Amino acid sequence: MVGLAYKLGGQWDNAEKLEVQVMQTRKKKLRADHPYTLTSMGNLALTLWNQGQWDAAEELEVQVMETRKKKLGADHPDTLTSMGNLALTLWNQGQWDAAEELEVQVMETRKKKLGADHPDTLTSMGNLALTYRNQGRWDAAEELEVQVMETRKKKLGADHLDTLTSMNNLASTWKVQGRSVEAVALMGQCVSKC
Repeated sequence: MVGLAYKLGGQWDNAEKLEVQVMQTRKKKLRADHPYTLTSMGNLALTLWNQGQWDAAEELEVQVMETRKKKLGADHPDTLTSMGNLALTLWNQGQWDAAEELEVQVMETRKKKLGADHPDTLTSMGNLALTYRNQGRWDAAEELEVQVMETRKKKLGADHLDTLTSMNNLASTWKVQGRSVEAVALMGQCVSKC
C-alpha cells in the first residue's frame, strides 16, 4: 500500500524500492510462480514502465506472461492481461510487429472466450487498431475502430467515455488519411456529447 501511495505521488524511485522488496520476499516465502509473486512482478514492471525503463519492464512482463501461461493456460484472463501489458511495453519501444502478434492473440482469444462485444475484447481491438495506425496500416486500423465505435455505441451509448474515445480514435485515423471533413464532423459529435 505504501508503494501504491508512492506511485500516486509520483515517487517512482521509492515505489520501486518497496516493490522490489515485496517481490523478493514473496519469491522466498511463496515461490516465484505464486499468483501474489506474479502480481508483485507485474506491479514492479508497471513502475519501471512509468520511469521509461522499458527493457527491465519487458523482462519482468515476459516472466509473468510465460509463468501464467504455464500455470493458468494461454486463455486465462490473467495471462491475457499479461500479454496485453507486454504488448504495450513493446509498442512503446516501437516494436510494432511483436506488439501486433501479442495483441492479435489477446483479441482473438477474448473474442472466443468473452464474445466480440465484451468490453475487454473491444479494448483489445482498439489497442490493435492503434498498432496498425503506428504501422501506417490505415485501412486495417479504420476497420477495427469502426467496429469498436459502433459496438460501444450500441452497448454503452453514444455519450459514454469509452464510445467517445473510440470516436476520437477513428477521427484521428480519418484525419491522417486526408479525410478531414469526416474527421471534423466526428470530432464535432464528440465535443457535443462532452
